[in-house]
Amino acid sequence: MKGMDHSQRSHDDMDMANMDHHDMSHMDMSDMDMDMGDGHMMHMGNLKRKFWVSLILTIPVILMSPMMGMTLPFQLVFPGSDWVVAILGTILFFYGGAPFFSGAKAEIQMKQPAMMTLISMGVGVAYIYSIYAVIANNLFHVTPTVNNFFWELSTLIVIMLLGHWIEMNTVMNAGSAVDALGKLLPQEAHVVDDQGQVTDVKLSDLQVGQIVSVRAGEQIPADAKIITGSSDINESLVTGESKAIRKSTGDTIIGGSVNGTGTFTAKVTGTGDSGYLAQVMALIKDAKHAKSKSENLADRVAGWLFYAALFAGILAFIVWLTVANLAVALPVAVAVFVIACPHALGLAVPLVVSRSTALAAQNGLLIRNRTAMEQVNQLKYALMDKTGTLTMGEFKVNHLISLDTNHTEAEILDLMASLENGSSHPLATGILTAAKAQQLSLTPAEDTHQETGLGQFGTIAGTTYGVVSVNYLDQHQLAYDHDQFTRLAGEGNSISYLVASDQVLGLVAQGDQIKPAAAKLVASLKKQGITPVMLTGDNQETAAKVAAAVGIDEVQARLLPEDKERLVQQYQKTGKVLFIGDGVNDAPSLARADIGMAIGSGTDVAIESADIILVSSDPADVIQFLDLARATHRKMTENLWWGAGYNLIAIPLAAGVLAPLGFMLDPMVGAIVMSLSTVIVAINAMTLKIKDVA
Repeated sequence: MKGMDHSQRSHDDMDMANMDHHDMSHMDMSDMDMDMGDGHMMHMGNLKRKFWVSLILTIPVILMSPMMGMTLPFQLVFPGSDWVVAILGTILFFYGGAPFFSGAKAEIQMKQPAMMTLISMGVGVAYIYSIYAVIANNLFHVTPTVNNFFWELSTLIVIMLLGHWIEMNTVMNAGSAVDALGKLLPQEAHVVDDQGQVTDVKLSDLQVGQIVSVRAGEQIPADAKIITGSSDINESLVTGESKAIRKSTGDTIIGGSVNGTGTFTAKVTGTGDSGYLAQVMALIKDAKHAKSKSENLADRVAGWLFYAALFAGILAFIVWLTVANLAVALPVAVAVFVIACPHALGLAVPLVVSRSTALAAQNGLLIRNRTAMEQVNQLKYALMDKTGTLTMGEFKVNHLISLDTNHTEAEILDLMASLENGSSHPLATGILTAAKAQQLSLTPAEDTHQETGLGQFGTIAGTTYGVVSVNYLDQHQLAYDHDQFTRLAGEGNSISYLVASDQVLGLVAQGDQIKPAAAKLVASLKKQGITPVMLTGDNQETAAKVAAAVGIDEVQARLLPEDKERLVQQYQKTGKVLFIGDGVNDAPSLARADIGMAIGSGTDVAIESADIILVSSDPADVIQFLDLARATHRKMTENLWWGAGYNLIAIPLAAGVLAPLGFMLDPMVGAIVMSLSTVIVAINAMTLKIKDVA
């Protein structure tokens, strides 16, 4: 967390780098792979080509084959036409059906027969019977003539290929806004050499440590740290934050952001796979491929449908073979297998999640673990850090006090700033800003290091000093003015003490501002039946004041990282827990919570520990995530019902339960119904919208 307590904070800088433009500019959607079954991948370009080739082959088959046993007015019949149809049908079966056979093989190997197995069974039965019909009719001249099913076979394969093409195209279109992140970067960068000469190099050749010049109005080519100059940087295309941010010497900048009117030079901190945009893309990719609980449920339902269809199809085949003949029994079985194919069920969840993931990414919500989306409805508690979540995390030194007669206030500030020099923590930044304002020349510190739960330590002129919290003083039984602490903390300050040789030398009291949207977040959580709880390492007085201002009733203060993790487990005993922190010292709690949310673009630890990463530090994004998660869950449920629900009616109809009334469901009709259900779940998924909470 970016907590006020020195003992709770991290001094890690965020590793921000850019995605290599060369790597991302070649992400042609037609070359991407998509799932065609459990564990089987189908090349998008190959599938598109298979569809068009199969469609071309299907046209003559339709013209020369009977439809559902009926001779069409425009049907082309000539000597040997059956053999031509058989040849074309064989090509279609092996060429167009190849993706489904490969998928079925993978499903069977995994002992999880589902969609691909059903498709393969349907077209397999139709093909074998049709070849038998051609041979029986043309070589053995059986009477009556046996109807073949090449018409149904060819159209079924084309419809199935079309359905998968629609699926893949829909998923890719949903993610196109995320892929567009790669287009944020320019193709070249202005590299400055040791002699000050500027050379334009391709972005793919840019290396960490090189100096780049960024001119007014240009896009920043890579994540870097400004060396000279300053400018207002627009990071909206990357972070969603529309307000331009003033950046100057020492500040980090994100590749893909747009420079304002200033010109500056900066040192590249990362390229390629280590970049910020690369991390974004990796998160989206992981989210799309990770299995969620709902998807696992969808897979189980598909498995149940397979066995139900297998049972119903075999039973119908036996019954119709008994009461009629093979020519009647086989198309009935085929109809059962086709209508029960869980194609739409297989699309129900992935399409919704892909759409949801893309929408989230566009709005600065990076979903690392999709399972988190499905637990929002069960949330009971929202445990959150204070600094950086509810407050701005921008500290100003309000009080500087020397508690030792041998040190002036300026010397106290100088020593503290020397220890904090180089740290990016908000409290350290406040101290360094105050030292800069007084134009202090910092004394070099050696062996500076952070001790978790204790503070920041280092050696200056042979003496070991520490910048610590009141927790450290209490734990080590060091004397300090409790009344003074209570008064300063009661004003909303965070107090840091300077200690040396078990003596308290001085203190700084820094104030922070509450974020405008913090109270709205707390009110929204309460309205949704979620209890907000503040967990912070800061002192009780400051924590209580902030909590009262935003409307939080439960406050736990002066906590170490392990304390917060323990509290997460304690709250989990009575309900699902959302934890919001910055992912550094909060990493254990983020990992432990049912939903771990890192607010702010954060650090590598945040990305590794959290389920959800909020690029912007606006508390309103938490509300937006909860709304999106609920909408996503609702769409999943709708699609699952449609994907599986129609089978409850269709399978009995396909088996012929209404045959006594003169109604039989043909395999082609089954294929059409199934394909329509696919289109419906795709359209329903694409209607998912993200709610504007601004």
